[in-house]
Formats: sequence, structure tokens, C-alpha cells
Amino acid sequence: MAAPHGEPADPSDRSETMTTNPSVLISGAGVGGPTLAYWLAEHGFRPTVVERAAGLRTSGNPVDVRGPAVQVVERMGLMERLREAATEVTAMRFVNDAGCEVGRVDMRAMQQAGGGEVEVTRTDLARILHEASRDSAEFLFDDTITSLTQDDDGVDVTFEKSAPRRFDLVIGADGLHSTTRRLAFGPEEEFVRHTGLYVATLQLDDTAEQERDVVLHNAPGRLVSLHPVHGRTLAAFIFRGPAVEGFDHRDIAQHKRIVTDAYAGDGWRVPELLERVRAADDLWLDSVSQVRLDTWSSGRVALLGDAGSSVSLFGDGSTLAIAGAHTLAKELAATPGDHRSAFARYEAEHRTLVDPKQSHVQAAASMMVPATRAGIVTRNLATRLWPAAAGVGRLRGRLTARRRPARAAV
Repeated sequence: MAAPHGEPADPSDRSETMTTNPSVLISGAGVGGPTLAYWLAEHGFRPTVVERAAGLRTSGNPVDVRGPAVQVVERMGLMERLREAATEVTAMRFVNDAGCEVGRVDMRAMQQAGGGEVEVTRTDLARILHEASRDSAEFLFDDTITSLTQDDDGVDVTFEKSAPRRFDLVIGADGLHSTTRRLAFGPEEEFVRHTGLYVATLQLDDTAEQERDVVLHNAPGRLVSLHPVHGRTLAAFIFRGPAVEGFDHRDIAQHKRIVTDAYAGDGWRVPELLERVRAADDLWLDSVSQVRLDTWSSGRVALLGDAGSSVSLFGDGSTLAIAGAHTLAKELAATPGDHRSAFARYEAEHRTLVDPKQSHVQAAASMMVPATRAGIVTRNLATRLWPAAAGVGRLRGRLTARRRPARAAV
């Protein structure tokens, strides 16, 4: 007989527990965590999700659900809800210091070429995924893991606030600054690599000037964008720079100094936006970084999403988290009594999606944040080709998929 949820079983019952309804602790209630909880519950596992924040995190940042993630959310019955929550952006407009348009990308053509992709805010995506999984998983908000102790039969976990518990498996889906990764694999600096870029975002109170257009302005090594999100505007600052000594991703005063110093003297609406930065109490800034590990698992602990393979700002992080969660749940369900082989199969399959994204970071950065004025001019001219290039990429993906041997659906 299995033990109560998340508690140790009698040793004589351990084999039955691991092959019938294993308990899995998931750290992180963003995108990958709730998706994994949903699919694990579908396969008879008992998932618990722990989240440091007191509730679902609020972020107006737009993210894309595309490619392999579209099929996953469709099978969850969520695509209609995501489309209802979509930002409805139809174009990206690049402007010069005078505000005149110098480049334009038709986002509708890009979305059609992408095979049904949808753009939503990260807040809406996390909320919809949480609502889909909350009835079949336990959620512990305002708490975090403080220690992990493994043995042959399970993982003893202590928390900052909750009582200690024991789980069969632990999955870290807790992002770039993953606590799970630090506890099970080692210090952050061993695995996180600064890509030479920073990104800051700020929600503006005023109504968006262009309800369906993202407006972008470049100076060499710097980008400012204004993105309409449900009638309001999200300002984003993406800029090149070396790793900042003593950088603290929770220090807002430091973040304000970094952004205002980087953009001092720029044109267009930048001076006005910098005043907003100085007055803000909700500015968010972090290094654009990649996470690279030789393996995504250590014993009974594995990593998902940005915790194990952050592919930077330009790498479809939400899409990869959703696809990875489905693959991980599928492989654990295939061999519930053999987590090691399940983790290995998950990693082998999911790396085929992650590795190409990680290798294309600098190319993406050169298009969005050119380092020189000549690079900005070249990018502006190239924008008219982006939808066609996306369509070619989609066609190539379909042809490649047809050549691969079919796999059984899960």
C-alpha cells in the first residue's frame, strides 16, 4: 500500500509505490512546473509543486507558444483559452530617433508560417496552466526547498516553512537562478553563462499608442521596445554589456543605475522612459544568460526548462519548457520504476530541440540588438524578408519530420 502523499513508505512497499503512483516534488510554478504536474497526474503520479512566490508571479512579458508546444497545449484542451488571452500583436515597427518607420515585420505572416503559434503574456500562460493542473496536484506557495538528501529509495526534502517530507523524485523547474540546481548540482556560476546582454522590463500605466504594433528603437548595442499588452504598454530595454561585478538580480536600485547609465544620451522617447525607470518600484532586470550542464539529472533529481538549459532571451523558453515537461512525463510514465533510464531518454530527446536554440543566440542578438549603426541599417533592410524566412523554416521542419520514424503518441 502506498504511503500518504509525499511521505515515506514502508520499505517493503517501496517497489509498489515506485511502479504505481510515485510522488514527485516540482520546484517552480511558472510554465514548465504546472505543465509537468498536469501530465504526471494524467499518468497516475502524485505531483506536488512548491513555489517561492506567495502566488502566481505577475509578468506582462509576452512569450510565444509555438512549434512542439502547440500540440501539447492542444492535447491539454487549452489552445482556445490561450487564443482568447493572446496579445493580438500584428506587426513590429522599427523607428529612428525622429519616430519615423525604418523597418516593419508582419507578425501575422510570421504566425501563419509558424504553424498556429500564439503570443500571450507570461502571466496569462502561467495562470491557464495552473488552472489546468491545480485540481490534480498539490501547490505550496510562499515556500522553497532548503535541502535535498538522496538515498537509493527517495529524496528527503526540507523546506523554508513547511515540514520536511520525502518524495520519490524531485524536478527543478525553478528558472535561471534555480535553487534545485544549486542544491543538487552545484553553485550557479558553474553552469550559468552571461551572453553579453541584459534585459529590463517595466509595465507602464498609460494606454498603448499602437494597440497592435510593437514599436522598437535601436542605438548601437541597445534596443528599446514598447509592446501593447491588453490595452497597456510594456517597455523593454535590451542592451549589450559585460557581466556586472556584484550583480544582484533582486536589487532594484542597482537595476535602475545600470539601465539609466546604459541608455544615457539616446534619442526617440528614451529620455522620457528613463524617467519612468527612475520612478518605478517594479522594474525587473536580469542578465541574458545560458545554462549548460553535461547532464540534466543527478540521481533522483532532474532539471526542466531554464533551470537546466536556459537558451537566453531569444530562444523560445516557454515553448521548450512546455515541450520538455510533456517529454519528461511521457518517459517517466514509460518506466515508472526506472527513473534513471527515463531521465536519460528525456534528455536525449529534448536536447534535439534545445541545442540548436543555444547555438543560435548570437545570430538572434545581432538581428535584434545590432552592435553598430551599419548593423542596424542592415537589419532594417532584412526585416522585409523575415516572414518568408519563417515560412521556409516551417516547411523544412515539416519535411524533416516526415523523414523521421514515427513514435507512438502518449
